[in-house]
Amino acid sequence: MDGCPPTPLFTFGVIADIQYADLEDGFNYSRTRKRFYRSSLQLLKNAQRSWAESAVRPEFILQLGDIIDGFNKGPGASERALDTVLREFSGPAEVHHVWGNHEFYNFSRSALLRSRLNSSALHRDRDLSGDVYAYSFSPAPGFTFVVLDAYDVSLLGREPSSEQYGQAMDLIKLYNNNDDLNCPPVLEGLQRRFTMFNGGFGQEQLDWLHALLTASDDKRDRVTIVSHVPVHPGSTDPVCLAWNYEELLAVIRAHSSVVCYMAGHSHDGGYCQDKDTGVHHVTIDGVIETPPDSDAFSTVSVYADRMLLKGEGRVEDRVFLFPS
Repeated sequence: MDGCPPTPLFTFGVIADIQYADLEDGFNYSRTRKRFYRSSLQLLKNAQRSWAESAVRPEFILQLGDIIDGFNKGPGASERALDTVLREFSGPAEVHHVWGNHEFYNFSRSALLRSRLNSSALHRDRDLSGDVYAYSFSPAPGFTFVVLDAYDVSLLGREPSSEQYGQAMDLIKLYNNNDDLNCPPVLEGLQRRFTMFNGGFGQEQLDWLHALLTASDDKRDRVTIVSHVPVHPGSTDPVCLAWNYEELLAVIRAHSSVVCYMAGHSHDGGYCQDKDTGVHHVTIDGVIETPPDSDAFSTVSVYADRMLLKGEGRVEDRVFLFPS
């Protein structure tokens, strides 16, 4: 922290993949990793207590998706689980909710747009169509955060009769011929990303992001992009990568304003710095696979030339120097 002023310009909290359910511990889809459904709520409480007791309290919280687990799906259970978790987010800091695959296991896209998980109400960009969940906000002069919809192109949350569902099915079937589309099509390599629990970014959203970043370039803003699904192969296991990650990376690489991309989804976390742009790609470790005696959240302090991520428990400390 040498050279940094004692007080940051602002701070924010980050937490990912809580996946709460009122269930005994279980395992992941392939039964290789233990999941702590009920105790994930206590880890969220630990994070909230830490943020509340910080000398500099976070301006906002980034909740990077999968707030409750798909096992809650059922009459009334999804709403009860969501109420339980959102009660813990009732502090003074604004919460920006990202949508992941487990949101769509529990709710339709139209239901999510009407729910308390739609945090875009005060920030909505009118250039986007009604059901694309993407928006931007500025917590301080010179800084912009962009929330992206990684399931804009997806089999999740779309009606099977819709044009978007048909387009997503056509795309995934080019690479995955398994009866179970949650099963990766290959054992190794980037093609593993073509599963039903991933998704992609539609052309309208990509065009909107390009226009937003063009304006940010002109203003010399520092832009952080957040979404549920990682987009850099160096920051995640390929099975958790966005379907059209190359297109999103191409947009980022065409602009000078982006400094960081934050995601969840891959529960072991990850990090890389893009060699061409210097953009930091960080994937935050998931609460759901964190033992009850540990933690998985972080607090990010923002300065004029860097962001300092202070991790707790499984989450590593990191320094994100802004590209020159």
